[in-house]
Amino acid sequence: MTGVSAQLGSTGRPPSRRELLRLAAPALLAGAAPAGSPGFGRARSVVVVFTSGGQSQLDTWDPKPDAPEEIRGVFRTIGTRTPGLRVCEHMPRLAALSHRYAVLKSMTHDDLDHGSACYLALTGQFHPRKSSNPPPRPTDFPALGAVLKRVRPARTFPHTAVHVNGPLLAPKEVSPGQYGGFLGRGFEPFEIGNVLETDRFLEGLDLPAGVTPDRLGGREALANRLEAAARTDVRLPAAADRVTLARQAFELIRAPQVRAAFDLSREPAAVRERYGLHRSGQACLMARRLVEAGVPWTTVFFNHGIRGQDDAPDDTDAYGWDTHNDIFEALKDHLLPRFDHSVSAFLEDLHQRGLLDSTLVCVMGEFGRAPLVALEKNFAGTTPGRKHWGGCYSVVLAGAGVTPGAVVGRSDRIAAYPGSEPTTPGDLAATLFHALGVSADTHYDDLTNRPQRVVSGHPVSKLYR
Repeated sequence: MTGVSAQLGSTGRPPSRRELLRLAAPALLAGAAPAGSPGFGRARSVVVVFTSGGQSQLDTWDPKPDAPEEIRGVFRTIGTRTPGLRVCEHMPRLAALSHRYAVLKSMTHDDLDHGSACYLALTGQFHPRKSSNPPPRPTDFPALGAVLKRVRPARTFPHTAVHVNGPLLAPKEVSPGQYGGFLGRGFEPFEIGNVLETDRFLEGLDLPAGVTPDRLGGREALANRLEAAARTDVRLPAAADRVTLARQAFELIRAPQVRAAFDLSREPAAVRERYGLHRSGQACLMARRLVEAGVPWTTVFFNHGIRGQDDAPDDTDAYGWDTHNDIFEALKDHLLPRFDHSVSAFLEDLHQRGLLDSTLVCVMGEFGRAPLVALEKNFAGTTPGRKHWGGCYSVVLAGAGVTPGAVVGRSDRIAAYPGSEPTTPGDLAATLFHALGVSADTHYDDLTNRPQRVVSGHPVSKLYR
C-alpha cells in the first residue's frame, strides 16, 4: 500500500468520507511542494537517541569558554572538524565526527519538569499539566512513533515503532509520552527493555512444549474472531486492547526477521565492543540492527532513568543527565565517556554500512541545564550542578539530507536563550516526520473521529542546504 491507502491500513475499520478527505488533503492542497522541499522523504528510518534527564548544553555542544567560571564550568573545550564549532573536551570521538552531523543550538520551551517535558519531547505536544510529573493516561497524546503507525504503518516489519532500553523513568515512575495514548494500545511502540537481557525475550518467541504449528494457528484464528467482535462493540475497549496485543504476539512469533533483528549475539564481538558492552552502547547497536531490518521509527533511551545515580552512585548504567549537584564528576566519570563512545560508534557504523543517507538520527533530551553553576541543598551531592532549563538547549541531527557540519541557530552569550532561529519541540517533531515524507500538515482522525494534526510545528528548513 502507498499514499492514503497505506495510511488507512492500520485502522482496522472502513474509513469515513471525512477521514479520506483529511488524509488526502495535504497532498491535494500542497501538490508537489512537500516532495520538492529539501530533505522531504529522504529517510527510510528515524532514530531518536534520547538523553534522558536534560543534557547540559554548556558542557556538551554549546560551551561558553569566555564566560565567567560560574557559567562556563570546569571543562575545557576542543575544536572539531567544523570551523568555529567547539565542544566539551570529554567528547573527542564526536568532535572528530562533526562532519557527519549538524548541531541545532536554539531549541527552546518553557516546561521545567521531567515528566511533562519528556512528554513534550516524545509527543511534540505540551502536557495539560505543564512542569509536572504526571503518570501516563489513556487520554494522552500518542508517542510520535504511534502517530506514524496511525498515518503510515510499516510494510516490511511487524512494528512501525520500537522503543529500546525503556521504559523511561522520570524520575522513578514511568514517564508519560511513551505510549499509544488516545489511539489505544494497538498503536503503541513495541518496547524492548534492557537489551543485555534480550536472550530471555528471544526465548519467549519459541513455541511452548506441546503447542504445534496447527494449534498455534487455531489460537490465532480465535484471537482474530475476538478482535473483530471487540472492534464492533464499543462496550469492550479493554477486550479490544487484549486481543490486539495477542495479535501482535502472533505476528512476532511468525516473523523470523524479528528474531534476527533482536538477536545481538549475531554481531561479531569486535562490533559489540566498539559500541560499548553496557546498556546504552548495546541499545545503540540494537537501533542499527532495527534500521537494517526496516523499522521506520526507533527511540533509544540512552539512559533508562533520568536520575538513578541517587540510589546507585557506583552503577554507571543507572546514571541520567539530571545533574542538579556533582555535575562535573557525573559527566566526566560516567555520562560523557559512554555517550561519546557509543553515539560516535553508531554514527560511524551507519555511515560505513551506507545507512546514514537514508536514516535521520536525532540526539535530544527533554531540556538543557541552567547557565549558573550552583549547589542545591534539596538534592544529593556535595559539589555544584545545574538546574533544569528549557530556555535554550542543543540537539544534534545527522543523515537523510541534513547538511553535515552545519550549525543552525545560536544561543546568547551564556546559553540561556536563543539568539536566533528559536526552535520548539513541535518543530523538531515536524522535521522528523518531514524526513520520512509525512507533511506537517497531515491530519488523521483519532479513534473517536476527532481530527488531529500529526505535529504542532514546522520543519527546520535551515538544516538542509
